[in-house]
Amino acid sequence: MVLNSNLPTQDKERIINPIERPTVTQDLSENVILTTVDDLYNWARLSSLWPLLFGTACCFIEFAALIGSRFDFDRFGLIPRSSPRQADLIITAGTITMKMAPQLVRLYEQMPEPKYVIAMGACTITGGMFSVDSPTAVRGVDKLIPVDVYLPGCPPRPEAIIDAIIKLRKKIANDSIQERDQIKQTHRYYSTTHNLKPVAEILTGKYMQSDTRFTPPKELAEAIGLPVPPALLTSQKQKEETNRG
Repeated sequence: MVLNSNLPTQDKERIINPIERPTVTQDLSENVILTTVDDLYNWARLSSLWPLLFGTACCFIEFAALIGSRFDFDRFGLIPRSSPRQADLIITAGTITMKMAPQLVRLYEQMPEPKYVIAMGACTITGGMFSVDSPTAVRGVDKLIPVDVYLPGCPPRPEAIIDAIIKLRKKIANDSIQERDQIKQTHRYYSTTHNLKPVAEILTGKYMQSDTRFTPPKELAEAIGLPVPPALLTSQKQKEETNRG
């Protein structure tokens, strides 16, 4: 069998990353990128999430570890912001109390749309160790603001926070501009009415105006060499007469 010498030789194996400078070609597939507005818009958002610096308890220590060089969450495009008007992600790191709840809702409402929430830690999701006997801990931050990703743990490690951010990025990648109004949350929370009753304040500040703060006891005044007020002497004489009968 004789091979035909006129047949074209086989092309050499194509190098993926050649050393020489690539040449400009006229092939349509190498000069045109086809995509959709949703994919481009979602890619821009998931690649530049700006979390708000918000922490109320020990979970924030784990969140702060992400900023360091060991975990370096900047590679995900996460840039921590101190202003809610420049952030689109809030990670509720720590216990939310009834005193802190209005401030949390205010920060969430000041964030521009679209915005996302990651509930970090057992105390934030269900109240955690405070869900049994604490009268002030909120039993779930989803009673105040809508939550996108729940991150359990007490506290969760920084690797778990990175995993939650990756899941949030996948959720953002599947968003659609046309369906945003259809899947928009119509109510903020679902909860039952509590049976807590307001009581009178215990610390009224009156103890700061007590007589013992303005006038020291007779024994203390005599010990440090201060003059004893006549009122204390009078009261001392009355006690002695009472004791004598």
